[in-house]
Amino acid sequence: MSSLDSSPQAVEGTGAAPAGEATKQIPPAAVARLTIYLRALNTLLSEGIERVSSESLAEASGVSSSTLRKDLSYVGSYGTRGVGYEVQYLSRHISAALGLTHDWKVAIVGAGNLGKALARYGGFESRGFDVVAIFDADQMVVGNEVGWLRVSDAADLEAVLQRTGANMVVLALPAAVAQAVCDRVVAAGVRSILSFAPVMLQVPDGVNLRKVDMATELQILAYHAQRAQTPDQTA
Repeated sequence: MSSLDSSPQAVEGTGAAPAGEATKQIPPAAVARLTIYLRALNTLLSEGIERVSSESLAEASGVSSSTLRKDLSYVGSYGTRGVGYEVQYLSRHISAALGLTHDWKVAIVGAGNLGKALARYGGFESRGFDVVAIFDADQMVVGNEVGWLRVSDAADLEAVLQRTGANMVVLALPAAVAQAVCDRVVAAGVRSILSFAPVMLQVPDGVNLRKVDMATELQILAYHAQRAQTPDQTA
């Protein structure tokens, strides 16, 4: 059954969806946009704003009102037109749908410039992520303090992951060692991995791997920038 074509008309408000609606599979593109809505809602909360219209929330998120209403239908957000969304309620609802009400403990492997910057970032905790460990193989780095953490020896990876209860791992590693470390992380029971390594990693079924390739993103930006500067030759 099509999750969009068969959905009720989404309208502004705070009411819950019919039973079963909020547990449907959410398309990846909608998941990405839900994180943007959540950031906008948390900004509104910090400003003391209690209600927001779909038009205002859509504008703050850079999407159309119809796209926003369709996306919110996946998490069961329906209500009465003209009332507006209750900001705190909707923030909690999206957080639950994204799994942010769970206890997520993050370990960072790689205490280079990127790894240290991630470990020191204060925004993770407010979004439901607790950075509990950072590792490196360089004995000149092991034992150093990074923010509120002390760098652990990568040789002790499995033991520290178990002791801290880490259930997410960020790989901030060179390509040459990334696959071997990824294999160790998977063998240790971690099923959620975010990789900044400039290489395609292989993981077994049941492991969620997300890759962040800054060079690729810059190349895409360069393509669009070039097109914007080049006159249209099709006219």
